Amino acid sequence: MAEGKPRAGERPQRGGRRMLRTLGLGLITGTLIPSVQFNERFLHLLVAVIGTTLSAYLYTWQSNQEVEEEIAMGRRRLDQRKGATKKELKETKVDVISGMFFSNLVMYFIVLSTASTLFKAGTTEINTAAEAAEALRPLAGDAATILFALGVIGVGFLAVPIMTTGAAYDLCQVIGWKHSLHAKPSEAKKFYAAIGVFTVLAMSMNFLGFNPMKALVFSGVVQGFSTPPLLLMIMLMTNSRRIMGDRVNTRGLNILGWITTAAIFAATVGLVITWFL
Repeated sequence: MAEGKPRAGERPQRGGRRMLRTLGLGLITGTLIPSVQFNERFLHLLVAVIGTTLSAYLYTWQSNQEVEEEIAMGRRRLDQRKGATKKELKETKVDVISGMFFSNLVMYFIVLSTASTLFKAGTTEINTAAEAAEALRPLAGDAATILFALGVIGVGFLAVPIMTTGAAYDLCQVIGWKHSLHAKPSEAKKFYAAIGVFTVLAMSMNFLGFNPMKALVFSGVVQGFSTPPLLLMIMLMTNSRRIMGDRVNTRGLNILGWITTAAIFAATVGLVITWFL
């Protein structure tokens, strides 16, 4: 680990440049040519990454927010919200593509920083956020902890409301309870109560001795197993003219969609197979 720490008087930025120079060709080849291993540990993390990238809550959150935006525009009845203009579809497309681009860009640099520091030093198990902050030390020096804390707080402000509200949407839609962020708490008591309960449950995990890093990976794996059937349903629905009319998937989108669906199914099936080998 000592190799990753900046020397006395050295600016963290120099350490970061030195780290990138050290990676050199390995950084380029590792980015463009992924190394696939057919063992339980690799597939376990692969399914977890799939689960965090294409997790089920994204589908429900995105669709529910589209409805909430339509309600904000005064379209409160279902018949008023049917269909979409070309402008609305274009705005949604830009929103989804830009969001996925930046989220994957952030994930890439998380993988890069931890692989080039912690993994290189032989640290393959992280149990606390403080240990994860060590990955930033070559880049930020002693400010690594502060930088990581700010990042965690920022992500928390973004993710916690989405995760808890998304779960509340799912619960209320399954049971049939009224649900809308445009409704007052007195008008959708069970919906807002569900948000509160999910928030408290998530916070309580910190005080019950759960390893937060392993809990994150476990939740990613669970989401990873729910993603293939959901993605299959989406592909079937978006190719149905009865549902989509003239706006079914294009050939290019179908090729990418079916390849993605097949790859995700293969990863989850492969992980299950390793459990019995």
